[in-house]
Parts: sequence; C-alpha cells; structure tokens
Amino acid sequence: MRPDAGKNACNAPFLWYHNGMDTKNTTKWEQRRRQLARIIEIGASEDRLSRGYDFLLTGIILVNLTVAILSTFEELDSAYGALFDVVESVTVACFAVDYVLRLLAAKYIYPGRSELRAMRCFACSFGGVIDLLSFLPHYLPIFFPAGAVAFRMFRVVRIFRLFRITAYYDSLNAIAEVIVSKKQQLLSSMFIIVVLMLGSSLCMYSVEHDAQPDVFQNAFSGIWWSVSTLLTVGYGDIYPITTLGRALSTVITFLGVLMVAIPTGIISAGFVEQYARIQNSGSVARETDIHFIKFRLGANDAWTGKRILELQLPRGIIMTAIHRDGEVMIPKGDIVLLDGDTIVLGAEPVRDRSQITLKEVVLLEKNPWNGQLVRDLDISRQTMLVMVKRGNSVIIPRGSTRLRAGDRLLLHTKAPLPGSKDISL
Repeated sequence: MRPDAGKNACNAPFLWYHNGMDTKNTTKWEQRRRQLARIIEIGASEDRLSRGYDFLLTGIILVNLTVAILSTFEELDSAYGALFDVVESVTVACFAVDYVLRLLAAKYIYPGRSELRAMRCFACSFGGVIDLLSFLPHYLPIFFPAGAVAFRMFRVVRIFRLFRITAYYDSLNAIAEVIVSKKQQLLSSMFIIVVLMLGSSLCMYSVEHDAQPDVFQNAFSGIWWSVSTLLTVGYGDIYPITTLGRALSTVITFLGVLMVAIPTGIISAGFVEQYARIQNSGSVARETDIHFIKFRLGANDAWTGKRILELQLPRGIIMTAIHRDGEVMIPKGDIVLLDGDTIVLGAEPVRDRSQITLKEVVLLEKNPWNGQLVRDLDISRQTMLVMVKRGNSVIIPRGSTRLRAGDRLLLHTKAPLPGSKDISL
C-alpha cells in the first residue's frame, strides 16, 4: 500500500492537512490560513483550540435560535425586545465572520483545488448555502428596505445551522448515516404512502360526493382527509357520513397504520445494523502487530525535496504520518518532504522463525577503536558494524564516521566478543 496522488472532489471530507503545497517558500499568511482551516473545521479531541471554536460556534447557534423563539412571545418581546435585537445582531455578525473565515480557508478545506474553485466548492455546498442564508437576510433590508418582509421569511433558514451541531458528535452522525444507508427503502415506502393517499382520496370522493358535495368537491378535495387518516392525525373536520364511506374509511385507517409503521421499522432496523456493525468490527478483524519507526530528515538525506510518490517504498512498508512545524500531516503522493520533517514508517512484522543475533558493545576509553574511523577498524570479515548509538542519536556508520568513548555499537558477527550483550531480532 503506497500513498498516491489524487484530486479531491468538492464533496470530499474536510481534510485541511492533506494539502501537498507546503514548501519552504510558504508565506506566513498561508501558514495562518492553514492554521485557520484547522481551527474552524471539526477538531480532534486533543486539539483544544479547534474544539473550543466548535463549542463556541455551537453556543452561538443555540443562543440565536433561543432568542428567535422567545421573541415570538408578545409578553417577552415587549419586555426584552431591545435585548433580543442586540443578541440577534451580535450572533448574526458572528455567523457572517464565520462565513468569511471559511471562505479564506477554503483553499485548505478543499485541498488540491485552485483558490477560486475551492471558494466555489464551499459557497455551493449545502453547509455554505445555509451559512450564507443564516446572516444575509438580516442585512439585506439595509440595502433593499422594500423587501424587508420577504427577507425576514428567509431568516427561518438559520434553523438549519443546527446541522453543524450534528457534525460535532458521533452519536448524532449515526442518525444521518442510517438515513443515508436506508434512503432507497425509505423512498419506496414514501412512494407507497403517497399512492395510497391519492387512491383513498379518489375513492372517498366517489363515495361521498353525492352526500357531501360542498366537502368532497373534487378528487383532490379529500387529500386533507386522507392525510389526517393515513397519518393518524385525526382532526375530524372532514369525515364520511355514508355507510359505505365509513366502512371504506375504516379499511383505509388500518392501511394507514401499517404504511406509516414501515418507515419506522426501516429506521429501527438501520440503527440495529449500525450498532451491530460497530460492535462486531473488532471481532471479525484479524489482529496484526505493526511495527513503527520514527526519524527526522536532514538537509542531505536522499528523500529531502522529493514527493512521496517518487520514493518507491518497498512493498509492505507504508508512510503513516509526517510531523512538520508542530502539525501532523497525513501522507499524500504530492507532498514534498522537507528538511526537518519527522517521518513515521510502519511495517508488518516478518513471519520468519529464523533469528538474527546482534551484539551490543559499549566503547570504553581504553578500547583501541576509540577515536578510530570506521574504515580503519580492524574487523574480521565475519563482523559487520550495523549501527552506532551516541547519546540520543542513532548514527548509520559510514567510512568517515569517527567512534568515540561511550558509543554503543551494534555488530553482526559470529566471532565471540568479550563484554558484549546479545540482541535477538
């Protein structure tokens, strides 16, 4: 499995850190935009700044909707109307600022897109449209006073900002996942209900028109009756008075109860499948240990300045993460590795019963190797110097490497070395 390059579509997940355009010439402004994208998008639990922004935005949404609901009560509006207006203006202004910030960070929210295309992707997305309508109707009457009443109707759209809250919590995401996974079954059941609704309206018109010409005037005049009957609302303002009409109404009522129960059963089954899938995902997977190593790239390393797709990693080895300037990046094929990057590689352990035994030797002051170059060492052909550990650094031995007292040497040898410690791989 190797990282590969690829352009993300507009509906791709918001992965700000997948951008592969990080170079040494990145300006501070671009760095701040990248950090802004990290903050305003849904953050991991350990990212306090991003999580704080999530909670702040959630609180602003709830306050705005609470004020919108309380202002509909005449007593409260007359007593606290001025306060409600101030709170609404402040929260709507916060929505406008959030929209502008997301436009500025769109380049990193939608990586792999150009500046304008990334902004267009956000502006045309469902969340972008809702974000725009949550504050724009509040300011439009300033420029178009004649349409103030019509613009006020659009302010109801801000209720849809609650969908942003669902994205912050996995338990709420499960609801959306179930509905999406069962959309075909739900659409089929809704189609059956609509057909039954139209059919029952037409049947009731045929039976009740002569007895109640002012109530059942045409085939569609019984729609309200069929809705209240099939969906068990039962207002009773329209009802049959003939014997045949009442008998037909009884049958239709039973069918309505059965039909309405179908979507409920589909959603319930979807929840059961969803949680069963989560619980069983661990039991059906094969547990395999993965070994990871972490190292820092230097200016002279062969990988420095190359894209990940150019590295040609061996089969079975994957690059799992890149740590750069305090940020963790998920490796993508077009990311260029830089001097100072910390690379994490992972590999599955080899299923081989044969063992390789290395010997570890601590170099003392009186050791003849102390101060010697590796190429000048008197080592037998059966011995190979594998690695030198000096303090917290690991050195791959080269001919020009000079050994020092205190170095820990790892050697592969069949010859006996006094004072050495065996290490089995």
